[in-house]
Amino acid sequence: MRHRVAGRHLGRDTAHRTALYRNLVTDLLRYERITTTEAKAKEIRPMAEKIITLARRGDLHSRRLALRVVYDERVVKKAFDEIGPRMKDRPGGYLRITGIEPRKGDGAKMAAIELVDYVDAPPTPRPHRVTAAPSAPAAVAAAPAVAAEEAIDEPVAEVGDEAEVPEIEITPEEAAEEATEEQTEGDA
Repeated sequence: MRHRVAGRHLGRDTAHRTALYRNLVTDLLRYERITTTEAKAKEIRPMAEKIITLARRGDLHSRRLALRVVYDERVVKKAFDEIGPRMKDRPGGYLRITGIEPRKGDGAKMAAIELVDYVDAPPTPRPHRVTAAPSAPAAVAAAPAVAAEEAIDEPVAEVGDEAEVPEIEITPEEAAEEATEEQTEGDA
């Protein structure tokens, strides 16, 4: 029976799940903003907010309690020296979770979790529909190939020469005619 069993298991055993949470909290405090799945973001939010609350207190015992969760000592130092004092006047709610577009591979709900006062926060990316560029007609695509063939017949200047390279201009109509001629030659 699963009565009174709280929290998400995320398909991992206890040790793996705990290590995952500690890694995510460490990275969140290091970078002040991370992108992960919505379920993971909701799970690490209470843990990260407790670390920030400990950082607000700032005493030695709080620092040792934070070191039990966060892997990197430099991140704990940053939390106590920078993040804690910034959040001194805020009574709680240090983090913001913002949903972003689903992951392309499996469609999992993704979220950005960040500190509320994240300074260099660009606007949260919103999904943009990507459409293919309109296809170019075959005549326009054939024009550079024709120009390249004509340029081969020209004499090539040596490295030391300062001769000007002749410019070849082909109008779209001429390119279309040459493309149709090449197609008829290829069919024959």
